[in-house]
Amino acid sequence: MSQKTEKPVLSGQRIKTRKRDEREKYDPSGFRDSILVGLDKAGPDLEAVSKFLDSAGSKLDYRRYGEALFDILIAGGLLIPGGQIAQEGDKMCKTHSCIFEAPCDMASLRNYEQVFTKLMRRYKYLEKMFEEEMKKVLVFLKGFSEQERIKLARMTALWISNGSIPPTILQVLINEHLIKDGLSLEFLLEVFVTWKQEKGMAGLTSGLKRGGLEGRLMEFFPPNKRTEEHLKSAFDDKGLSDLVKLHLAQASQEAKRDLQKELKEKLMDGQPIKEIVTDIRDAAAKHLISEQEIITLIWSTVMSLAEWNKKEELVAEQALKHLQKYTQLFASFTDNTKSEMALLLKIQEYCYDNMNFMKIFQKIILLFYKKEVISEEVILKWFRDGHSVKGKMMFLEQMKKFVEWLQNAEEESESDEEED
Repeated sequence: MSQKTEKPVLSGQRIKTRKRDEREKYDPSGFRDSILVGLDKAGPDLEAVSKFLDSAGSKLDYRRYGEALFDILIAGGLLIPGGQIAQEGDKMCKTHSCIFEAPCDMASLRNYEQVFTKLMRRYKYLEKMFEEEMKKVLVFLKGFSEQERIKLARMTALWISNGSIPPTILQVLINEHLIKDGLSLEFLLEVFVTWKQEKGMAGLTSGLKRGGLEGRLMEFFPPNKRTEEHLKSAFDDKGLSDLVKLHLAQASQEAKRDLQKELKEKLMDGQPIKEIVTDIRDAAAKHLISEQEIITLIWSTVMSLAEWNKKEELVAEQALKHLQKYTQLFASFTDNTKSEMALLLKIQEYCYDNMNFMKIFQKIILLFYKKEVISEEVILKWFRDGHSVKGKMMFLEQMKKFVEWLQNAEEESESDEEED
């Protein structure tokens, strides 16, 4: 029986590692030095800087050192925790071809904006890295000088305006240490002023909404200055009074949501209507919510309490019985014709949007008329020209006989007065 002979093995054999399997040592300092040499050669000519950065991307590993690259282009060197530039012994390793060394005027900063735009247009993968880098850089504000913070704020506004970074980036400034020293507010205001100059107030307000910031402006103020007076003063001084209106509108919306939730809980718990009315009036006065807004809020809340029957013929009786319980609440907040009309239009809208209520609109209005929630004057105004287009023909037809009765009653009353 033959046996397999072992194959000879060369002693001292060297296994050659393929180049792609070798892991290159992470060397941000070496990358920095290469970038600094190129930037120094380019000098103050930003066109030459852009050309260098464009060509260097094929030789240097931007994918690996992207954040280090942005450190250099913003601050001049590698940033260490706290916002300081990393040193080699006593030597400060930085370049003058960076934002922090640029003139503070907008023309110069727009030229630097183009350097970043061209770079990320050429190397698309840098866009996400830039967003992450900015989250880090903004946390380092305390380590920068006042002039550096102003330049960075103006550049941040330019970058948000051109879409290089999202407006959500500003939420990073809601940081306890930055807020306490007033740095968050100072930086935010400079961003807003520049943003407004670049894109107008409409562009600024729409950007704040996209970034979820319109309801968070107060969070950028130090805790001892979180008042409407301080906010108004700070924003008015910078020509940003429209943002105060935006803030107040957002605060009002939040207050209305909270009020509606609270009202629903109180109605479900069976709290006396008189107490509820007092609580609502206090909240409305505190948050500057108009009676028209309150009455529509009450309607939505009351109607959300019921589990409505799916059979159309049974909904009318159920709805009238349900609303009967709350007529005192409705009557307490229809003290003027504007709030009465707001309620009537809300009912029209609700009946139009909920098919089973289409045929009982007139019955609901009649109930509110009898309980002195909605007046004759407002009903006639609604019928003539105050109605909404939603279900207009159907609802006007429903109300026709009742309106004729009101008009006849009005004419008889006027006739009796003349005879007297």
